[in-house]
Amino acid sequence: MARKETKKAVEVQKRESETEKLRKLDDATILKRIDELKKELFNLRFQAAVGKLEQTDKIKKAKKTIARLKTILNERRNAAN
Repeated sequence: MARKETKKAVEVQKRESETEKLRKLDDATILKRIDELKKELFNLRFQAAVGKLEQTDKIKKAKKTIARLKTILNERRNAAN
């Protein structure tokens, strides 16, 4: 039981550190990264439709990263107003 709880705690810490890394980026870099991820997501969806995509979890990860980046931008815009 304790092993599962420790694993979850490590996953939460990892997620927090990833978000913190994204928060350190400036707005222009974030927008550029969103564009890159959207292109990657398009390619991944195309590969999935054709049946060539082996790692289907990449689609989910790309979507979540885009959402995180958009959330950070919205937080910054709301804080400025």
